[in-house]
Amino acid sequence: MHRVIIDTDPGQDDAFALLLAIASPDVEVIGVTTVAGNVPVAQTADNARRIVELAGRPDIPVFAGAAGPILRAPRPVPEIHGDTGIDGWAWAPPAHPIRPEHAVDWLVETLLREPVGAVTLIALAPQTNLALALRREPAIAARIRQVVFMGGGYFEGGNMTPAAEYNILVDPEAAAIVLGAGMDVTAAPIDCTHSAPAPIDWSMQLEAMDTQVGRACAGMMRFFERHGIAKYGTPTRPLHDAIAVGALLWPDLFEGRRCPVEFECAGQLTTGMTVVDWLRQTGKADNCLWLRRCLDPAELYRRMQVELSRLPAT
Repeated sequence: MHRVIIDTDPGQDDAFALLLAIASPDVEVIGVTTVAGNVPVAQTADNARRIVELAGRPDIPVFAGAAGPILRAPRPVPEIHGDTGIDGWAWAPPAHPIRPEHAVDWLVETLLREPVGAVTLIALAPQTNLALALRREPAIAARIRQVVFMGGGYFEGGNMTPAAEYNILVDPEAAAIVLGAGMDVTAAPIDCTHSAPAPIDWSMQLEAMDTQVGRACAGMMRFFERHGIAKYGTPTRPLHDAIAVGALLWPDLFEGRRCPVEFECAGQLTTGMTVVDWLRQTGKADNCLWLRRCLDPAELYRRMQVELSRLPAT
């Protein structure tokens, strides 16, 4: 059983990730924290509440966190995710409010309270919340079992600039703090996620589940694919953040290598670039399990759909 906190900025692929984690019998989601990313933080918190309620888990607490990166301006992308961040489905307003406590405060309090090694943190967004929590209370680093983050790209370059993937580009300073804290870290970069596009007819399969979750997922999938298909000229797109959750659940479907990883924070052309010492040429210590590829994308999405089918029908 994985006890997890999910830090996120929903985002259609974040929504799939949240639903997958909540649906899995091998995961206990103890809380969701949100941050400015794909859309502003008030919207990401609102989105997270809608998603946990769709999953039939209104008891999962949602906390809003940082309204922007540590040193930089926010960089929302409504052109990718729509004005709400989770366009593609007619979402009802959330029935419950977010919790009043700031996400960073809750992260620190929770990680100090939980037993050492009990909690895995899944970071699906710019890592501002976690970096601020580590700066406020460095002792939490030794208490976290594992960090799994979606972000970065080395072999695939960047998806927002020639050098940088979105989650790292938005707040590279935060990512550097997290990776430098000495935790057990696994990265699901675009190197890995681009190797796992969804089946071409997956939205139809989701709709055929004939559940509210299935219909919502089908609508979000169709919206999410529009931008990526137009940009990359592919017939379908990967659900990046859901793949990161899949890597935690099913490591047998992935391959990678532990190696030294760093982030460029000051490059003229390369800000946000992930520098992966794949061949261990620098002599620096390994600090990250860098997932290179998914070995069986069809099986990954089959397992995702099995889990999503566990969620309530209405």
